[in-house]
Amino acid sequence: MVDKKALLVKYIAERDKRLRADGNDQYLRLEGQLSHYLDDPYTPVAPREPKTDHVTFAFVGGGFAGLVTGARLVEAGVKDVRILEKGGDFGGTWYWNRYPGAQCDTASMIYMPLLEETGHMPSEKYAHAPEILEQCQRIGRQYGLYDNALFHTEVESLTWQEAEHRWLIRTNRGDAFTASFIGLGTGPLHVPKLPGIPGIGDFKGHAFHTSRWDYDYTGGDPKGALMEKLADKRVAIIGTGATSVQAVPHLSRACGKLYVVQRTPSSVDVRANAPIDPDWFKSIAEPGWQKRWLENFTANQAGGAADEDLVQDGWTDLSRRIRSKISDLPPERRTPMDMLAAYEDSDFEKMEEIRSRVDSIVSDRETAQKLKAWYRQLCKRPCFHDAYLQSFNSPSTVLVDTDGQGVEKITEKGFVVAGVEYEVDCIIYASGFEVGTPFEQRAGFDLAGRGGRRLSEAWAEGMKTLHGIHAHGFPNAFLVQPTQGANLISNIPHNLTESGATIAAIVREALDRGAQEVEVTAEAQAAWVDLLLTGMGRMLGSPDCTPGYYNNEGQDPGPAARLNVGYPHGASAFFTYIQGWRSSGAFEGLAFR
Repeated sequence: MVDKKALLVKYIAERDKRLRADGNDQYLRLEGQLSHYLDDPYTPVAPREPKTDHVTFAFVGGGFAGLVTGARLVEAGVKDVRILEKGGDFGGTWYWNRYPGAQCDTASMIYMPLLEETGHMPSEKYAHAPEILEQCQRIGRQYGLYDNALFHTEVESLTWQEAEHRWLIRTNRGDAFTASFIGLGTGPLHVPKLPGIPGIGDFKGHAFHTSRWDYDYTGGDPKGALMEKLADKRVAIIGTGATSVQAVPHLSRACGKLYVVQRTPSSVDVRANAPIDPDWFKSIAEPGWQKRWLENFTANQAGGAADEDLVQDGWTDLSRRIRSKISDLPPERRTPMDMLAAYEDSDFEKMEEIRSRVDSIVSDRETAQKLKAWYRQLCKRPCFHDAYLQSFNSPSTVLVDTDGQGVEKITEKGFVVAGVEYEVDCIIYASGFEVGTPFEQRAGFDLAGRGGRRLSEAWAEGMKTLHGIHAHGFPNAFLVQPTQGANLISNIPHNLTESGATIAAIVREALDRGAQEVEVTAEAQAAWVDLLLTGMGRMLGSPDCTPGYYNNEGQDPGPAARLNVGYPHGASAFFTYIQGWRSSGAFEGLAFR
């Protein structure tokens, strides 16, 4: 029997250890003497002449958002699509994340976009990074998106030209071209950050961020080959989030000594990865199969109704438990309070199982205790892995638990925790990406719309859109991201594919009408925002949670954050709604001029 009161006391105590007044300011931007952490180790920058031409559609970001939107535009007959990407190829996060063991933590069948359109069968339930990058490149080739793409290119400004009814795009490569329509898909996971540890610039050994993995130093490759050059090296990896959970098993096998430096343990559940059987795949890959799988996952995981669970993973497990407990309640007890209690009971039980799993795997009792996650499952991004915990049974792998305080300082020779200096040859920062910083800071530009008004001004009191796609005052501009739409965080690509299809339908309509502008009306935007505020509010980011990017590092996110929500009737309902909205041909709420 779970002692709920004792658990809540433990959760709060562990949270309080980690609370910091500086919140997101505890992290360092990679600029100045730290800018070398941003260098591209994978692809050399190719010289080219600046672009001064015109395209129908320009898209900022060459990850999933840009690729699925570009593909749908091409299918709609819009051929001159230009994608701008700061990396050396398509892929976005999957261009940069080539650390050993990198793989999706949502099932490949629903995570990898346009599988049916490209005819690709995922090789395993959770595909590894090289296969995901190859799928991005496959989409780019199939839809001709390479022809007009600009790689190693960062947008510096986007300015609406009133008289010409078009956008002027300027970049760090000297480009100054125009586009009738623009799309923004910069995503939340593309600007690496470092922990603000004193002395971080003093280390005399080798150091890099996981999103710029240095295989020249480590040996090995993204496909999992042994990093043989680390055999005589003492290595520290700082951070134990999803990236570290995947990389540690490979480092554990390779390093002479590996120090895993932990501030907060991740919850690590069973992954049960396995190859996908071609005969089975052939039996299910009938027309429309991926759409069915996407909708089934969302229905199981995010409040829809489904008779079966096609994906059957850790994400849907908790939802199945919650539904079971609620269905066991007698009708008179199916009140919001009792259903919330059922949700909490399911979460407590699940987390107890995850903590018990640590004891069943990790042989050293003290290490096992420190690897247990004392918070609700959705306080931090849940992790799933079948080798991470096992790594701590290796004598070469040492957990350095900081008891929530983090590393005290970096020295010329290594790092210091609780007054003890650990000398190492290499420090790997698994410290993630900027999430809670302002949009314009992460993007590197601040959209200038009608009358020169900046997006940051329009959103000074919070994000305001229609469907999470259109912002009043910014004609012919489209956002591709989850917030104020489905807001399905467990499987971001589902959000992006629906946005891409919606944008393509709108652009096609505008071209067919001969309209020079399409823009959400102020009234429609206000009505949508009002509708969003009728919902339950933010489902992630409770201040009771241990600090992390889900809850703004434990700090009050301010009143604007109340708008960082999704459709009040749930993700499944939103996807049904937006499909009907764009299929109707009325495009209610938009003005075509």
